[in-house]
Amino acid sequence: MTKIFGARSTTGDVLSGLSLKGKRILVTGVSAGLGIETARALTAHGAHVVGAVRNLDKAENATAQVRADAESGGGQFELIALDLADLGSVRACADQLNSIGLSFDLVIANAGVMATPFGHTKNGFETQFGTNHLGHFVLINRIAGLMNNGARLVNLSSAGHRFSDVDLEDPNFDHTSYEPFVAYGRSKTANILFAVAFDARHRARGVRATAVHPGGILTELPRHMPAGAIEAMVTGINEQAAKEGKPPFQFKTIPQGAATSVWAGIVADADAIGGRYCEDCHVSPIVSDDQPLGLGDEGVRSYALDLAHAEALWKKSEEMVGESFS
Repeated sequence: MTKIFGARSTTGDVLSGLSLKGKRILVTGVSAGLGIETARALTAHGAHVVGAVRNLDKAENATAQVRADAESGGGQFELIALDLADLGSVRACADQLNSIGLSFDLVIANAGVMATPFGHTKNGFETQFGTNHLGHFVLINRIAGLMNNGARLVNLSSAGHRFSDVDLEDPNFDHTSYEPFVAYGRSKTANILFAVAFDARHRARGVRATAVHPGGILTELPRHMPAGAIEAMVTGINEQAAKEGKPPFQFKTIPQGAATSVWAGIVADADAIGGRYCEDCHVSPIVSDDQPLGLGDEGVRSYALDLAHAEALWKKSEEMVGESFS
């Protein structure tokens, strides 16, 4: 009988009793929070995980437990340099992986930034869109040939996609007033749309792509927000929840937050998650773009799963990075 997982399930729950020996997995952002836990859980069950990170020294120090659990669980763990805010670094990482030539059964695009001050990547893209979307767009497309038939792509998105659809006319805020969470929302919507378009292109050989919302977790991600901002946000959310007769919002632990990525990449039915958005270890319902939703509510905006919209973003992304991917 299929096990049912939910919001409080952990990576340990999801992977209980499973052996991942022989599985080779790429995870970006393995130097903090969800990335470390994702790599730890996978290697502890025997997988060979390649962790792509911007700061190799930081990652070496931060992943001691990953290496320990890999050794005890029969897995392997290694690091590779990747700065998603620099397409030169992205292409060098992809070239290195392609030159090694070893294939992947799963790619988890975990790395990202949130609510940053207005700025630009090395290539002149707005920081959040350039890092969260365009960096992964180039990396994953460049290594798509290394993904085995039947492999999966899991893009880390967020309920923050509800803050904003992508803006294909002004992706860098050249003509729009910059708002950190609007920019974050655009990038998280882009993560979903990229999964939709990638899934459509590769499903004929069994490669499926999905996007996931890990839930609210206290990690390094909000480091650009003012002190007390998270606490104030949660207070407001819970006041509104109380008025509506809903339970208060609860943060997830890091193992609970990483569970949906692991579930979608390893456990879930591929046809069920392909081209969809998942949260709390299940596929999310589609909600209309004008339906009010709180942070604790489930659902994905319809604009984030629209295939024509996804194809338009793909074309715009190719124009921005100066590279075409069939």
